[in-house]
Parts: sequence; C-alpha cells; structure tokens
Amino acid sequence: MNKLRTLIIEDEEPARDLVKAYLKDNEHIELIGECADGFTGVKTINETKPDLVFLDIQMPKLTGFEMLELLDEMPEIVFTTAYDQFAIKAFELSAVDYLMKPFSKARFNEAIEKVLYRVQNKQPGAAKLQQLSQQAKETSTAKVERLFVKTGNKIDVIPVDTIIRVEAQDDYVEIHNEKGKFLKYDTMNFIEKCLPEDIFVRVHRSHIININLIEKMEKYGKDSYLIIMKDKSKVNVSKSRVKELKEQLGI
Repeated sequence: MNKLRTLIIEDEEPARDLVKAYLKDNEHIELIGECADGFTGVKTINETKPDLVFLDIQMPKLTGFEMLELLDEMPEIVFTTAYDQFAIKAFELSAVDYLMKPFSKARFNEAIEKVLYRVQNKQPGAAKLQQLSQQAKETSTAKVERLFVKTGNKIDVIPVDTIIRVEAQDDYVEIHNEKGKFLKYDTMNFIEKCLPEDIFVRVHRSHIININLIEKMEKYGKDSYLIIMKDKSKVNVSKSRVKELKEQLGI
C-alpha cells in the first residue's frame, strides 16, 4: 500500500516533536506537515487532504472536536489527549484510536497498526469518528465562549456575548448578531446547553434570546408577551416560558 500522508496538529512544540520522533523511519508514513493551532489545521487539512492526522483535542482557540465540524472531508484521526473519561470510553468502543498523554513509543506504534488495519480493510473509521464527535459534544456540560460557523472556505468566529438570538431552522440553527445571521448545523438543545444560562434563555421551542440585548418586552393578551431585541427583531414568548424569563430578568 501507499504511504499514509500524515499531518500533526498540536499546540505544544515538545508534543509535536515527540510525535515526529516516533514517526521517524516508519515505512508506512510520509509526514507532510505540522500545525500549531486548530485554525491552521483546518485550512491545511482541507487543502492537502492528508490520509492520517494526529490531533490534540485540548487546544486554545479551536479544539480538536470543534475542528472536526469544519472539515470538508474526514481523514483518519488519532487523538492525542488528556480528555474526560466519557470520551476515553467512547474511543475504546469505536474504530477511532487515541493516545493518552504521556504515551510510549510502543503504544504509539499500536495506534499506527490500528490505522493501517482499518485502511487496508476499508473500515469506515471516518463515519464512526463523526458519530463519536457529535456524541462527545452532546454529552459535554461545558459552556463555550464562542461558536464557529463554516461557510465555504470561510470560518466565522462568533463570541457568545455578541449573539442576539438563535432561531431553529429545520436541522440547523440560525445565529443572529450585529454582523448578520449565520446558519450552523446543530440542534437547539445542544446550543442551549452550550450557552451561559445567566445570559441566555429559551423563550420558545424555536427561540433562544440574549437577555442583555432585549430592548423591550410588551404584553399582549392575558399571558402573552412579545420581546423586541436590539436589532428590532420580534420574538414571541410561549406561555410555558414566561415564568422562567421573568425570573431571569428579575421581574
């Protein structure tokens, strides 16, 4: 078989150097580059189409899991990680391999053998990886400081405190801020879990709003309210959500 064109994405130089040292003289590997951050990593993967990527999960600015959302095509991935126990269990049950830092050369070679076996036997590692990534995202309880949206070759970074509102659009969510609107492939439940609850409240099955960017709240009917946001958009509050919204606003 042809050599696997391989890329290293890791923000710590000593960790990159260790992977390079372990890859040296491996007859099955052709090292085509290294990246020190997730943004460069996404660009490089989409441009060079590597067969295999050694990917750190916990990187600043853009994590390994966030990167996976932005790829045009999914290469084989070996994670290098100190991630939580749920993710480790999920890796162990999937076709995806991981290296728990610090890792030995013997364990590293084991991961290479697993990738080679998967490639030679044409096992669908990429599909399992996408499923695993989504599963890890949905079970995480961590709040985020920014969201990423990929449109063509462009990646928009949206700080959560600039988000005015989020609206459900079939299998997507439409994120609104002062710069416009951005369509992202995610569920409302997942987005609600990501956003800080002291700033955002779900006022309707299809709407999440930033309470800091409310312009006014109007009552109409007996128990119905209409929210006017800073961008002049109007959002209906469902009756079942009125109490939660008032508590959030302290009224």
